[in-house]
Amino acid sequence: MPLLSIVTPSHQPVREQLLEAYESVRSQKLPADWEVEWVIQEDGDTGAVRDILPGDPMVKFATGRRGGVALTRNIALARAGGELVRNLDQDDVLTPGALARDIDVLSSDPLVQWTTSPALDLMPDGSTVGFDTDPAPGRIEPGFVLEHWRTHDYRLPVHPTTICIRRELAVALGGWMGVPGSDDTGLLVPASVVSYGYFHSEVGLLYRKWPGQETAATGHYAPAEWTLRMRLIEQRAETVRRLWPQIIGTR
Repeated sequence: MPLLSIVTPSHQPVREQLLEAYESVRSQKLPADWEVEWVIQEDGDTGAVRDILPGDPMVKFATGRRGGVALTRNIALARAGGELVRNLDQDDVLTPGALARDIDVLSSDPLVQWTTSPALDLMPDGSTVGFDTDPAPGRIEPGFVLEHWRTHDYRLPVHPTTICIRRELAVALGGWMGVPGSDDTGLLVPASVVSYGYFHSEVGLLYRKWPGQETAATGHYAPAEWTLRMRLIEQRAETVRRLWPQIIGTR
């Protein structure tokens, strides 16, 4: 049966948040001929995830030495057996039907290599906040994401943490980029210049906003490092576009 792999890096998970993420994965309804695995890679060998989650053959858990989010996410990618790979952070929540919508597009349209979806910020009080800058639903042309990103102060038109991508393309691009933050942007932007994407109309993720999240740390937006990250991501995208022989999916 075709398989979709959800990949999640984990470090010092909050019990209630991880269990909510688990329930959002467990409750997904898939097309009859598809299966899902949740590949969780712990950043550091503490066994915290094993202590929180119930035994479930869907959950594929492993530990490893500390290496940061990008390295840990890529180790999870190496363990993933699915032809499609969906990102999910340990504190976020999939919405009902999110995986089925990814599968529907990627299994029916060979031109599309990745999907993204609207995300709502999940606030500490349980309320949600949306955005009014989402692109129109449907196919995303190669180059659109890059041009929007660099002409809007490096703000993406789609949320990179919602990506579901063909595993072959993710591996060819080196997985999530090895930078201290913005590793998901470092995968999405290069993928977007060599292939077509797709933006769903339905919300696919609740993106938890809380003081302990990585992007809430002061250092995430330190100007010197942020500038270097954006510069390297842009250079990676431009180099991939120049050296890649053709748009993927059109051959």
